Amino acid sequence: MARAQQPSWPVIGFLSATSSSDQANAPQFDQGLKETGYIEGQNVAIVSRWANGQFDQLPALAADLVRRKVSVIYASLVPAAHAAKSATTSIPIVFAIGADPVREGLVASMNRPGSNVTGVSFYTVALGLKRLELMRELVPWADTIGFLVNSTTFATEDIDMQEAARSVGRRINILRAGTAPEIDAAFATAAEQHIGALVVDADTFFANQHDQLVTLAGRYKIPASYFNRAFAAAGGLMSYADDRRESLRQASVYVGRVLKGEKPSNLPVVQPTKFEFVINLKAAKALGLTVSPTLLALADEVIEP
Repeated sequence: MARAQQPSWPVIGFLSATSSSDQANAPQFDQGLKETGYIEGQNVAIVSRWANGQFDQLPALAADLVRRKVSVIYASLVPAAHAAKSATTSIPIVFAIGADPVREGLVASMNRPGSNVTGVSFYTVALGLKRLELMRELVPWADTIGFLVNSTTFATEDIDMQEAARSVGRRINILRAGTAPEIDAAFATAAEQHIGALVVDADTFFANQHDQLVTLAGRYKIPASYFNRAFAAAGGLMSYADDRRESLRQASVYVGRVLKGEKPSNLPVVQPTKFEFVINLKAAKALGLTVSPTLLALADEVIEP
């Protein structure tokens, strides 16, 4: 009886490749929905499904949301976006990913997605170039820079990073790791090859391994650049990335617009325009690095010792 008396609200299916600590309930997600007139529990419902890093579960989780006939699927990160797209061609899908959605085969183009899928991409070629420029400024003697990528996925960013490295007069050595032991091995290899600095690729797996990555960088005395603030907050040297909170807000605005009837095929994929540079002075001191006044002035946040 109580169920029958509930109002008929639209339902957002939230599909995450990670755990419930993801941004689903972040204030920015709620803010984006509110900007389009939706408030959870008042005129919209959210059904969440979490893969907890077990990507093989995503197809079944996506299929469950489709069976529930949700109004729109919000897919967090690339594996979830692929699972959602494979599960339905009719239910609108809004993704939030750290990769090129065209290369991933999620949309036909950035401006005209052309299907039931659109969203926000955190990835831009400019990010890799900027990370290398900042690393060159901080560690000018590092002629060779390591680029750590996930060995279990096809890293389409490899070519972009090679080109970016040439543009700043540096060489890139690609290091691959898809498990915790492989991360250990990658750092040992970096030390053996006398790699002067390291850039960690934006990847779901690495996001869940930030403590290990930061610890190893400190142990091997390798200056490293990361793809979100959590690494710098955990003791990493520096991070340069999009303002993830703003990107999340933009994605949830798209969810609201889709609920109002707009078609994903008419909504261009959003790319970040606001970026954050965070530097950890305690980590710099431990590595024996002097941070120039120029870099300090560029930083959006400086973590003091």
